[in-house]
Amino acid sequence: MSEPTDADRIRAKRLAKLQAGSTSNSPTPSPAPPGPSTPIAQLPHPKQKPPSIRPQSTTPPPQRNVPLKRKSTAPTPKVDYQTWENDTISTVLKVTLSKTTAEASGYDLVWLKHLQAELESEGYPHMILTNDIVDRLLITRLELDAQAMSDDLEYVSVLASLPPLSVFEYLVGCWRRINTAKSTLLKKNPVSETQKATALLDKLRDLIISYIGLDLQDPEMFPQPADRPPSTLGSHELLKPLLSLSALSTPLYASTATPQPTLAPTEVQPFLQDLAARFTDPDELSNTLSTVVSILVAHSLIIPSEGIGGSGGDSTWRGVISGMEALVGVKPIAEMITRMPRWLGEGFGVEVTAASFEKLSLMGPLLRLGTFSREWPGIAQTYFSDPTKRSRADVESSNASLRGTLKSLQSSLFQIFNTLVRTSPEARERVLEYFATVVRLNVKRAGMQVEPDTVASDSFMVNLQSVLLRFAEPFMDARYTKMDRIDPYYFSVSTRIDLKEETRIKATSDEAAQWVEESKSKAATPNFISDIFYLCNALGHYGYIRTIQVYEDLGKTLDDYQRHHDMIVGDGSWMGTPQQAHAQAAIDNAKNEMSKIQSQQLAYRVQLLDPELVFRYIGFTNFASTWLIRSVDPQGTHPNPVVELPLPKDVPMTFRVLPEFIIEDVVEFFLFVVRHSPESLDLSGKDELVIFALTFLTSTWYIKNPFLKAKINEAIFYGVLPYGNDRHGILGHALNTHTVALKNLIPALTHFYIEVEQTGASSQFYDKFNARRNIAYILKAVWDNPVHRDALNKEAHLSGFINLMINDVTYLMDESLSELTQIHNIQTEMRDQTAWNARPQQYRREREGTLRGLERHASGYTTLGRSTVGLLKDFTAETKGPFMMPEIVDKLAAMLDYNLDALVGPKCGELRVQDPEKYKFNPRQLLSDILQVYINLSDQEEFVRAVANDGRSYRKELFEAAMETARRVPLKTEAEIGVVRSFVSKVEEMKTTIEAEEDLGEIPEEFLGWCSSCASSWTKAHDKFIRSSHGHNHA
Repeated sequence: MSEPTDADRIRAKRLAKLQAGSTSNSPTPSPAPPGPSTPIAQLPHPKQKPPSIRPQSTTPPPQRNVPLKRKSTAPTPKVDYQTWENDTISTVLKVTLSKTTAEASGYDLVWLKHLQAELESEGYPHMILTNDIVDRLLITRLELDAQAMSDDLEYVSVLASLPPLSVFEYLVGCWRRINTAKSTLLKKNPVSETQKATALLDKLRDLIISYIGLDLQDPEMFPQPADRPPSTLGSHELLKPLLSLSALSTPLYASTATPQPTLAPTEVQPFLQDLAARFTDPDELSNTLSTVVSILVAHSLIIPSEGIGGSGGDSTWRGVISGMEALVGVKPIAEMITRMPRWLGEGFGVEVTAASFEKLSLMGPLLRLGTFSREWPGIAQTYFSDPTKRSRADVESSNASLRGTLKSLQSSLFQIFNTLVRTSPEARERVLEYFATVVRLNVKRAGMQVEPDTVASDSFMVNLQSVLLRFAEPFMDARYTKMDRIDPYYFSVSTRIDLKEETRIKATSDEAAQWVEESKSKAATPNFISDIFYLCNALGHYGYIRTIQVYEDLGKTLDDYQRHHDMIVGDGSWMGTPQQAHAQAAIDNAKNEMSKIQSQQLAYRVQLLDPELVFRYIGFTNFASTWLIRSVDPQGTHPNPVVELPLPKDVPMTFRVLPEFIIEDVVEFFLFVVRHSPESLDLSGKDELVIFALTFLTSTWYIKNPFLKAKINEAIFYGVLPYGNDRHGILGHALNTHTVALKNLIPALTHFYIEVEQTGASSQFYDKFNARRNIAYILKAVWDNPVHRDALNKEAHLSGFINLMINDVTYLMDESLSELTQIHNIQTEMRDQTAWNARPQQYRREREGTLRGLERHASGYTTLGRSTVGLLKDFTAETKGPFMMPEIVDKLAAMLDYNLDALVGPKCGELRVQDPEKYKFNPRQLLSDILQVYINLSDQEEFVRAVANDGRSYRKELFEAAMETARRVPLKTEAEIGVVRSFVSKVEEMKTTIEAEEDLGEIPEEFLGWCSSCASSWTKAHDKFIRSSHGHNHA
């Protein structure tokens, strides 16, 4: 006889352990195994077919349900309870105490030989399976080890017949068979004592679920199949059915092998409910299922870089989402999930940071799924590679596919959070704390220079924003009936959002601290609506709005590469030189980088401009802007009726202490939408934007930050840029029809035009020109409306507005024409290639650098100058009186004469530049507008005198040259040219008069008194004559 192998010895040890465990369950020792004279038998393979002859058995075999082909019309006879009890226990647990019964079933029923011996030694009668021994039956079955060795040949047959199931799979089978037995009992009632039968099934269910819980916690408690690694057992076995809930899920470990018996998708929910009903103690439930939850969510951390794009059909995340939905669908489990330390990323022994929270927190791995190229570079590479070669239809197809997936993801994420919120007050508080933690950790995202690796990803923040926007929808009804439930004193009692480092709208930090102390008594306990409203604002500031900035930065980087590329290509001096290879490499690199950025931009647009997300954010921004106005409305009822403007001078403290980002984000989002997705405002948002902008432009003292006021003005400017078939943009109609705009637009723009002169910033000189350029364009868009023109004539600040406008035109035209002259000179120098190439290389580089700088500035100055001259042309056509004031008329005349000299005088040739469109320079249009101003004011004697008085630039020859050009091009009609000619004649006559007055010299002082007396006497006589002749005609 050969020596036993290592495998034999291991089996022997397991058998001894099993026998020891069996013995410990009974005070009576089990019969000893056969003596050592019997050799240890090797376990045979399980029999493939049951024996052909069923041996007799003293124990009645279990009743097997054989499906009938047709229903019997006769009632089913009821069996006695003892028979039903034996058969049911045997069927559910797949065990028997009879060897012959086991053999008759083809070992489908496992013969518990050792337990049979124990029970016989205890005097247990008949070996019938009863309620009293079900726990011993189950644990004995669980302790059987198919790998154990035994010298008992009968026992070897038992072990060999064990099905290759894990403990979890066996217990799930038992649980499934209980459900079948319960269904049969309810439908057919096959037993006489129904109440006792129900109690038995409930006990069996409770027992099986208990052992399932133990197996989930410690799968090594009972013997498992040798071919199953521990990492696939226990909690991992429940993971598989959870992941299978999504029909599109393809788990990473899926294989083509025959699947092991486990829970079907339809059985998962009732199974989880049974677990929750059994483990009512929160700690027990957590011990049972927390590992399952953790490993389920961790699955989404190993998704490839394509993310939701899922190249190769990988959509594991769908299974994770579906599994989480199933778990939170059971109330006790949902509550357990929010109590887990990992809910907030804790319990790992490391500090939770902004960057790590989305990987450590329970919902983080799911929330970070998206399309943004920083986290998911595969999206840009797969869907938007070679962007310049892709057709619009191709891009739209990719957008539609990815956005459809995003919609599914975000809907499921909200469903999970919404279910958790509705579970219990404690769970709701933990969900709110999750949102607040994200806000607190990501304050740095709003900074100017942010390292992406130190904060949460764009995908995480935008997806969470989507969840909060959906939470906000129920209180954002069309008539704002729930707006008053938002507590204005929220920040005096709530600590969810830390505002210590945040700038307030119009309060210092000391004023804000004092307000907190004084307002605590007025504030109520924060309600859910207030929590969601303020958290949604804060998350938008650090999340969605910041992601907009990232997208805008991509555009700026692309522009930089484009300029760099154009500079190298435009230089051309490297052609045919040793530097050619280096220059060509730089050009190719610029092209590659531009292609990458364009791909990234397209990937960003998928999620950032997702129509459904944009629509929800417009709804929230409308609500927030309306709430801000109501908070400063003296009546506190806006928009029913609409607030009266301008607002009172006294700014409420509840508004002053608000974080500036609330009003800033309203502006930033509206600005983003009118620039990149104006069609999104077709349904709603236009009127709200107009009212919001005019509220704070007519009452600028409500906002401290000058840049924020300029942003409001900028949003209106982009809203009137041509869009589709509307040449006055998405806001053109509202600005020309809405009652608030008709009453307040002109006062708001003229007031801000004056105020922007002094911003207090170091860049105020340039900021004011940009703001005024925007105002000029807005005025141009509404100028055809007689209501707005009439409002301009009545405007109290008109003289100050006109004075500043003339100052601007003077400066801008001088700068633009001066820089165009310099550009002309450099281009002329470069045109002579022989002389140019003879120059030193350093000199040429410096001149080329100067030219590029002039080109950048010139286009800006000419654009601003042209728009302001156009405004001047329109204003002088509508109203003349303000332009005739002494402090204005002389400056206006001198400015017009100077620019006319530049355009048609002896040096006009210096303005001829290559490609004038590049610099937005249109000298013909500029000349036409200046001549039109002369025409508009030609009947004003003060203006005629002012032009005649201009000894610096006025010359009759200039007007003759201008008229000749206007006729030749043509720029003006003959009638208009005739008006100019008549005006020049008046100027010449006035000039002669002025020269004559100057020749007379000053009146001697001794005659001044006499002259005054004469003038007074003449005036009195004149007045008497007028009164006496009232009602009569005189020659």
